[in-house]
Amino acid sequence: MASVQQIQENLKRLLTDPAIENLARETGFIRRQRKLTGRHFLALMTFGALEQPQVSYTALAQWSALLGSALTPQALEQRFTAEAATFLRRVLEQAVQQVIEATTPKAIPILQRFEGVFLRDSTVIGLPEELHALWPGCGGTQGPTAGLKVQVFWNIVQGHLQGLSLHPAKHHDRTIPYGPDHMPPGSLSIADLGYFSLQEFVHFQRQGKFFLSRYKVGTALFTPQGQRLDLVAWLKRQPRQAMEIPVLLGAKPRLPVRLLIYPVPPEVAAQRRRRLREYARKKQVPLKKETLYLAEWVLVVTNVPQERLGLTEAVPLLRMRWQIELLFRLWKSRLHVDQWRSQKRWRILSEIYGKLIAIVVTHWLLLLGWAIPDLSLDKAVQAVQKMVVPLALALYRGEPLEELFRLLQTLLQKACHQNKRRRQPATFQMLSALQPLS
Repeated sequence: MASVQQIQENLKRLLTDPAIENLARETGFIRRQRKLTGRHFLALMTFGALEQPQVSYTALAQWSALLGSALTPQALEQRFTAEAATFLRRVLEQAVQQVIEATTPKAIPILQRFEGVFLRDSTVIGLPEELHALWPGCGGTQGPTAGLKVQVFWNIVQGHLQGLSLHPAKHHDRTIPYGPDHMPPGSLSIADLGYFSLQEFVHFQRQGKFFLSRYKVGTALFTPQGQRLDLVAWLKRQPRQAMEIPVLLGAKPRLPVRLLIYPVPPEVAAQRRRRLREYARKKQVPLKKETLYLAEWVLVVTNVPQERLGLTEAVPLLRMRWQIELLFRLWKSRLHVDQWRSQKRWRILSEIYGKLIAIVVTHWLLLLGWAIPDLSLDKAVQAVQKMVVPLALALYRGEPLEELFRLLQTLLQKACHQNKRRRQPATFQMLSALQPLS
């Protein structure tokens, strides 16, 4: 569980501190004394969007009256300017800098073998073309596009959302500002192939940190004696069973790692090949026979010693990477971070930044139940949404929040568990079933 006092202090510092008004003036959002203050506008865009993600001007006006300042929808509409968007983006940057994590880690033994398990990934929010100059997209045959890439760095053990940074959509995933230097010794990094980097793997090794990654087809492999390994030819001589071999990874660094190998069922291999062919067709790139053959296997590279992570444990642990995919899906399906009602660019950006601030606040509140091994993020966010109005009123009236936190904690503990599955066990079931280290 996270410290109630720490969450309360962070919420007050972020949303009600008098310094917010200084930031509003500094960004030009507030130029003279008005009914709508910086803190008031921040509350509307954070709690209003959290309670009702498809927020309208009428809903914002109702929230404004609820917090003690009656404003018409028309008056609010005029406040969505470039300065408003800049103000909210600066608040978001401050929110991400506030460190908070669960005092009790996730109660899954295999995760506690490491000094943190860090997930990295990104999601893209498509934007109207007129925002291309600010947030350029990937382009294409139809001319300039706009998009916002949100990069996330997440410690799944303590729940700490250590990084949430914004980048133009055209930037590669490798531009993420978080890496080995942001992790403690003994911690583990899990990421998809977009973050596969031999140079970074070398840094992990030198700093006493671990990585667990799928193998990137085409990366040179050598035997421990230095001979080039023809992976396809070697696999064709092996039985179709889970196995591992020590290899040197990369032509230049030749990093000693474990190569973990798992066969997949024929129907899964066929599905993978269909996807590979479709991708090659769309991107108009050649498809190698090696890639098609290796679709029959799950290939994993890691520097975690065998005594800390067994062959049968690696794939269930690698599935933790999907938790960040579920997080992004939740942002879009439950909090609608990629949807808006207006066509005006500054209203759109203000709404996105406000929702991202709401996401950070929501994540802090979820830490009240983080130790629960089978916590459902979707159900937990719904629980937070039920508490939005009383929480906002108490916060802006300067009332204690402890009782509300206890109520939310009870909701998380009693009514926010994932459903167990028999045929296709959820990740938490697979990981919880693993035996602790002797």
